[in-house]
Amino acid sequence: MTGRHASANAGAGGQAPAAFERALESLRAGEPVLVHDAADREGETDIIYHADAVTPDAVAHMRNDAGGLVCVALAHEVAEAFDLPFYTEEIDHPAAADHELGYDERSSFSLTVNHRDTYTGITDADRSLTIRTLGEAAGEPSATEFATEFRVPGHVHLLKAAPDLLAQREGHTELGLALADAADLPPAVVVCEMLDDQTGKALTPADARAYADRYDYVYLEGRDVLERLD
Repeated sequence: MTGRHASANAGAGGQAPAAFERALESLRAGEPVLVHDAADREGETDIIYHADAVTPDAVAHMRNDAGGLVCVALAHEVAEAFDLPFYTEEIDHPAAADHELGYDERSSFSLTVNHRDTYTGITDADRSLTIRTLGEAAGEPSATEFATEFRVPGHVHLLKAAPDLLAQREGHTELGLALADAADLPPAVVVCEMLDDQTGKALTPADARAYADRYDYVYLEGRDVLERLD
């Protein structure tokens, strides 16, 4: 795993309460935070940005330094306002009939979208436009005609949060949105799993924490978020 962005100053930030507050400040400033869910869940660390702060450089950062799937997580009420379904409830295919997961009761995946002003939708600039427009729309969903702004299918995966966030589900979708809510930001965040170039598996928490230290990003465990927002 090699880094491309941010100034390299040591330390991801003190004890959990201080790190939590710093994470909120980072999101407000358009900077990423790293969140590991739990060893007995996915066991993955995601890079998380607030959606309206995702520039083409931020997309490149996730693509190069994380390597997982770049997804936009939306609050349940926002997804409902946009008439976005859970994907497994919408598709009529035998492969979706028995969607068993080893780490959760269901997937958060909804549709894939491109903004209508994109070309192929996959470039850093195109995905940035799609993501930032989603972030802006989440701030005032009633003012957005979703089908006029976006087309399906596309290159940005949408995630639909549980209605009661962390009270119902403790995935990165809900953890990221809970952080956005605590930071008084609109309910839309980008999450991208950090993968290990050497093993091909999820980056270990120790390596993710070392990455955060190297680039002065905040690293949080999911339990840090749960304890602060309990």
